[in-house]
Amino acid sequence: MDLVRHLRYFTVVAEELHFGNAAIRLGMAQPPLSQRIKRLEEELGVRLFDRSSRQVRLTEAGRLLLAEARAIVERVDAIPGLLSQAAGGATPLRIGVPPDLGGSAIAALLAGFRDTHPEVRLALTEMGTADQVAALAEGTLDGSVIRHPVSATGLSFGPVLVQHPGVLLPEGDPLAAFSSVHLADLATRHLVLVPRESEPWLHEETLAECRRHGFVPGEVHLGRHPQFTLGLVMSGTAVAFGPRTEQAGVAWRPLLGDPLAWRVSVAWQRPSDAMAEFCAVAVRVLRDNAGMVQDGAAPARKVNPRPASGLLA
Repeated sequence: MDLVRHLRYFTVVAEELHFGNAAIRLGMAQPPLSQRIKRLEEELGVRLFDRSSRQVRLTEAGRLLLAEARAIVERVDAIPGLLSQAAGGATPLRIGVPPDLGGSAIAALLAGFRDTHPEVRLALTEMGTADQVAALAEGTLDGSVIRHPVSATGLSFGPVLVQHPGVLLPEGDPLAAFSSVHLADLATRHLVLVPRESEPWLHEETLAECRRHGFVPGEVHLGRHPQFTLGLVMSGTAVAFGPRTEQAGVAWRPLLGDPLAWRVSVAWQRPSDAMAEFCAVAVRVLRDNAGMVQDGAAPARKVNPRPASGLLA
């Protein structure tokens, strides 16, 4: 048994005193969390929680373990920084970023943070929202550039920035002849979308908005990597949503009324001066390199009813 990981799970359940809320905070399902707490109890030979249909309470053994568990987890989390200092290297700041953040934004994040905090090494890891939430709860990440909506407790967030994606069409698609596209004009075309397991909330929110505006995809293809998504679009297999691109073989058109809104912010669980500076750098980079604005700064245009004649110019 991975004792440290199980102690992380225990401390979150002990803080929430609710298995459902703890599972959300950890970015996992409730049944496996319950199984891991049971495994920890079996390993230690004591009951840590009194469970009933109405409430979860720490036992005396659980209360005694909680302080020790927190101390153990904190010591384990401090090991990378201590070893880095002993080796004369920079202290690492471990940050998760979404897979489609973009090369220019990644480079600007690294360069911008290096200029302000040369003594701190920025260690970026590409991962989806669900994995970021779990890693933040476990302490294996110090912070994240995370997509909203996020169903997790115990996290702090920087300013929320919003980007309104357009639609990526294959060159030659009849809709590419128009300056903008209504979601309903996509009719029953196939759609490439991030998988539910990596971006559960964004996946569901995007499909709900599509249905609300009259677009019901004939089939949803799951695309984790931007290049895979572009390949499906270029081949004519499906359409996708994304920021403006000049990719050959792809036509990007804005969506009429900006019905989709992609929101991101920096998230963290434990505040620090380094995290505060990273947040400031990230906001600046996302505005300059991804064309994002602070949520609420620019209201979306009104969506006009789609005329019976079909496509919108």
